[in-house]
Order: sequence, then C-alpha cells, then structure tokens
Amino acid sequence: MFMDFLRNNKVAAGILTFIRLYVGYAWLTAGWGKVMGGFDAGGYLQGVVANEAVMTQYPTYHAFIENVAVPNAGLFSFMVAWGELLVGLGLILGVFTTAAAFFGIMMNFAFMFAGTISSNPWLVLFTIFLLAAGANAGRFGGDRWVLPYLKASFTEREWLKNRLPHRKYTKAA
Repeated sequence: MFMDFLRNNKVAAGILTFIRLYVGYAWLTAGWGKVMGGFDAGGYLQGVVANEAVMTQYPTYHAFIENVAVPNAGLFSFMVAWGELLVGLGLILGVFTTAAAFFGIMMNFAFMFAGTISSNPWLVLFTIFLLAAGANAGRFGGDRWVLPYLKASFTEREWLKNRLPHRKYTKAA
C-alpha cells in the first residue's frame, strides 16, 4: 500500500519533488565546489588507507582504495567531482531521476565505507525514498517528458526496423 502511494500518487510526487530538490542541491553544491576548486582526492584517499577501522571492518574496500583508487587519485578526483555535480543536476532537473539517485546513493555508501559520516546517512535515507518511488520521483521534473519519449522510442517496432541495417547475406560462390 505504501509502495503504491510512493509510485503512483500525485501528492507523493509533490513530496518527493521537495526531497529530490533537497538531495539534488546537496550534491550540486558539493560537486560545484569540487569542480571549480580543483579538487584533489589524494589526501582523502590516503586518510582512508590509514584508517584502522576501515582496514578491519571493510578489508575488501580498503584493498580497493589502496590498490586501485590511490594510484589513480587523479581519475577518482575527476569522477567524484563531476559525479556529484551530475547527480545533483539530474535530481534538481528531475531527469533520469532514478539513475541519479542510484549513483548518488552509491557515492554515499562509498563515503560511509571510507569512514566519512557528515550528512551521508540523511542523504541515503532520503535517496531510498526516491529509489523506491521510481519514475514518480521525477513526475514533476524532466522525467515527465523524457521517460515517455524514451519508452516510445525503444518499444516501437518501426524505430528498430528503421535503424538496423538491412543486409542480405548470400553464400560465396
């Protein structure tokens, strides 16, 4: 009953719009500061590697940070900064809301596994509602037009027929 309310009700869509805008603003401002400020995650990643709690509680995550993220700190700095900015933009505009919420919650969990608390638990809690609501979370946003367009584009036979090359294969003589 609650899931039906979240996924189909216009009142829920209105409430979710405020949640979506709040979470989106948090991501957008965090990402904007990093993109414009020349963010470098190297020190943060070194701190995660040195954190004994991360080492004992999440040994696989610790190994990933130590062996993959630290040697590629520049790439991870770029991905975090632009990822935060794009998640925020997607949530604020309500375009690909579910995908933006998914990537946002993944980043939040990555930060929490690293030992950072900050506002991450609140953002995770709010994002769970956005994910559970699915398309209704973007009902009063760009998803109102984008999702039906994509659905129509990918389900029509003509779309597929007109875009596949028509080749006739014959046996070589």
